Amino acid sequence: MGNITLALAKGRTAESTIDLLKKVGIDFQDFHEDTRKLVFYSEDASIKLIFVKAVDVPTYVEKGAADIGIAGKDNILESQTDVYELLDLKIGQCKFVVAGKEGDFSPAKQRLTVASKYPNITEQHFRKKGMDVETVKLNGSVELAPLIGLSDVIVDIVETGNTLKENGLAIFEDVEKISTRLIVNKASFATKSKDIQRFINRLKEGLEAEYENSNG
Repeated sequence: MGNITLALAKGRTAESTIDLLKKVGIDFQDFHEDTRKLVFYSEDASIKLIFVKAVDVPTYVEKGAADIGIAGKDNILESQTDVYELLDLKIGQCKFVVAGKEGDFSPAKQRLTVASKYPNITEQHFRKKGMDVETVKLNGSVELAPLIGLSDVIVDIVETGNTLKENGLAIFEDVEKISTRLIVNKASFATKSKDIQRFINRLKEGLEAEYENSNG
């Protein structure tokens, strides 16, 4: 049972992904959004679905506990795992930005203090720019940091930018576009290439059908 193991995180991404899979004939009958189960099998038992924390999806895939994972680009980048990224599912599209109090950002400042839930992504971004930064890792309410002087700026994910505006913050620069991606374990891609490619092709067909329907 379970030729392919798929790691997925609960929440909006899981619901959208499972809807997409159902449209291409891959159905997990026991799944419902309130379930506490962590392991499911597709109707034909060819795919084993495991639910893990969103931040852990890339790790499960890299270590081979899952052949395939569906995860946000933010978690893939932050984890710095060694996996293949093969498909953009276009779910949950948003972006990483550098933001702070209007008029406060000075790229010429010798050492910036940056607050973020994503220290690896933050440090990599500023390193590419040749800037020295001190990163303060926060797990929530990142927007508060520049308002109370904890940091000069923040690096965070925005969808509409409304939360930043409501807190008197402005976007200074875009860092990276984010959406849900399909990632594959490198060894699995070699040993289960036919099954994995078949799975990816079915997802692509579903995405193309959705695009055609939305564009009428």
